[in-house]
Amino acid sequence: MSVNAVTHLNFRGDARAALTFYQSVFGGDVAVVTYKDAGNVQDPSEADQVMWGQVAAAGGFRVMAYDVPSRLPWNQGENAFFVSVRGEAAEEVTAYWEKLSDGATVLQPLGPAQWAPLYGMLKDRFGVTWVLDVVSEYQAS
Repeated sequence: MSVNAVTHLNFRGDARAALTFYQSVFGGDVAVVTYKDAGNVQDPSEADQVMWGQVAAAGGFRVMAYDVPSRLPWNQGENAFFVSVRGEAAEEVTAYWEKLSDGATVLQPLGPAQWAPLYGMLKDRFGVTWVLDVVSEYQAS
């Protein structure tokens, strides 16, 4: 088992372009899941925006990104990133969740999601937003 902390960048409509740029810098592969791909379209104009994206390079570089939906607040200077913790085992991710959630505000309870066996989001007692999930295979679009 292994776990990785990955910087998760937040954008308002520019996530795909940013991921493409980061791939041009670091190499590797880009994977993108749109809101449409995940069956999570709340605003038809945002269906093709990035709900989850990643650049993964052989040398170990990883960065994740998504487009914050217009229904949610977004200020580039206030919530420009998340810390994403991805694990292979539900037990491991759940243990981290339980510890991080002490004194935290849960933004999305830890549970199954259409795109991952287990997913959750919280803001810890220090104001850092964490996204935890169990890794699953993604098909690039």
